Amino acid sequence: MKANSTPDPASLRRRALGYLARREHSRHDLTRKLERAGFEPEAIGPVLDEFEEKNWLSDKRFAESWVADHRARAGSVKLAHDLRQHGISDDVIEAVMRANRDSELERARSVWQKKFGTPAADAADKARQIRFMLSRGFTTDVIRHALNAPTGD
Repeated sequence: MKANSTPDPASLRRRALGYLARREHSRHDLTRKLERAGFEPEAIGPVLDEFEEKNWLSDKRFAESWVADHRARAGSVKLAHDLRQHGISDDVIEAVMRANRDSELERARSVWQKKFGTPAADAADKARQIRFMLSRGFTTDVIRHALNAPTGD
């Protein structure tokens, strides 16, 4: 929803800081929000550059926060996909995912336990469980380990 007149730069700074005060945003998401508020892309870039220099805006911090909030329900494949949708670079995604890789099997077991709780009765049920875990973004290797020993190694 574009405004009729061009908002002033002070208003742009206030709006951007207000968004960041509420929660972390990726640069991509914050740019989109500010453009929808009627600010010109040429004015947004320098303000966000300044915010990044002052470490008020950080894609890495956003990615860490996003993963922390969503990792209990999703695997690394889904988390990485979601971060790409927020404009996060592959380098930042790899760094954040590397830090969370050690808990992937444990998270998969927890998701499986919450949804199913008991081993598959037959091949069709096992296929259904695997499809569910794939839809949650877990890799086939992690799923295989989680289904073979859902309560521990």
